[in-house]
This record gives sequence, C-alpha cells and structure tokens, in this order.
Amino acid sequence: MRPPTMSGHFLLAPIPESSSDYLLPKDIKLAVLGAGRVGKSAMIVRFLTKRFIGDYEPNTGKLYSRLVCVEGDQLSLQIQDTPGGIQVQDSLSPAVDSLSKCVQWAEGFLLVYSITDYDSYLSIRPLYQHIRKVHPDSKAPVIIVGNKGDLLHARQVQTRDGIQLANELGSLFLEISTSENYEDVCDVFQHLCKEVSKLHSLGGGRRKASIIPRPRSPNMQDLKRRFKQALSSKAKAPSTLG
Repeated sequence: MRPPTMSGHFLLAPIPESSSDYLLPKDIKLAVLGAGRVGKSAMIVRFLTKRFIGDYEPNTGKLYSRLVCVEGDQLSLQIQDTPGGIQVQDSLSPAVDSLSKCVQWAEGFLLVYSITDYDSYLSIRPLYQHIRKVHPDSKAPVIIVGNKGDLLHARQVQTRDGIQLANELGSLFLEISTSENYEDVCDVFQHLCKEVSKLHSLGGGRRKASIIPRPRSPNMQDLKRRFKQALSSKAKAPSTLG
C-alpha cells in the first residue's frame, strides 16, 4: 500500500518555545493516532469547537493550537492530528519517520479505532508499541478510544475487546460517540490533559526547571556590618603621601 503523503503543516508547531527550550507548566502537547476513517479529526474539532463535522478530506496531518480551560487551569494546548494508514512496521518509510517525530514531540496520546472496523482495532497494538519504542523510559499517558459508539448496527469490535486490549497494554479505555456525545469527547481530552499535567508536577514531563537559583534578598544588618568593616579597613590603611 502506498504510504500517505504529509502536508506542510505536519509537525509544524505554531506556538514557539523559548530559546532555552523551557516548557511552561501549562503547555500540553497531545497526539491523536489511529487508522484512517476512524474519526480522529472529528474528535479533535468536536472537543475544540463543540461542533461535529462528519466528512473530512483525507487527513495529511494538522496541528491544532488553542487555549483551553481544564478544571480552572488555563492550558496552552497543542493537538497533533496524524494520517491514517501508516504501517509502523515499515521503519524505512518516510511516513513512519514523520510519525516517530510526532510521537517524540508529544507528551500524551489518544489511540483511536472505530467499533465498525476491526482492522482499525488491530492497528492499536502496533501503534502503542511504537510509542513505547520511541519513549522507552517514558510514562507518557495513553488512552485507547473506541469511536463511533452510536453505530451499534455495524459493530465489529465488542466493548470487551477494547477493555481487554487496554488491560493488556496498561492503558485506560473509553468507548464514545463523537457525533452524539460532546461530553464524552471532552472527558477523554480533559483526562489526558490532567495526566500530562501530573507528569509536569512530578517532574516527569519535558518541563525543564531553571538551574539558576533565585537571588537572596540582602540582609540590612549584614550590609551595615560589611560597610563598617570597609570604613575601618580604610582608616587603618597607611598613608602613601608625605
């Protein structure tokens, strides 16, 4: 199968980092991965705008940047949408290389399949393994999402299958309908944001703390003592005139 091509927007971050590569505590970087036609783009747009748009052009990768509020905290959120149909086993593919850079960039992940497409379900495990390969020592949170939960008449993946897979991989699992339930979509993204924030708080994220200690406020008594010492030394110094 011919690998999907990447648009110029893929992995393009519009919110620049500082020259010291310092990530602020409220910066959250997420990536949404999965097969094609599972509703990744629709989920992201639904979360950010509350609108459901059912039809999209073939996904070539797009970065969404938005300020959002999660439980009273203001977050600078960046969500990387990714193309479907990437075979992560093909390590020499340019598409896999771009996906690897996206995985390396992100701090939290949504792995999405459609309950109406069993093949999309089978793609989740290789994607998860690829994440852990890129982040071998990382505790980056991963949530597995079974989307299109409203299409029960076309179901190919049972809920118990998603639960079993998530248990095997040590991930959280949620089955949702992007088209019918905005609250479920919102819960998925908010939970992932909170998990990434926890890593920041524990120092497990990519946030870099300053190594320059904060200067101490001068002690006035110490300043007076040092001033008297300087005057005394000046008075005792021998004169060079005469």
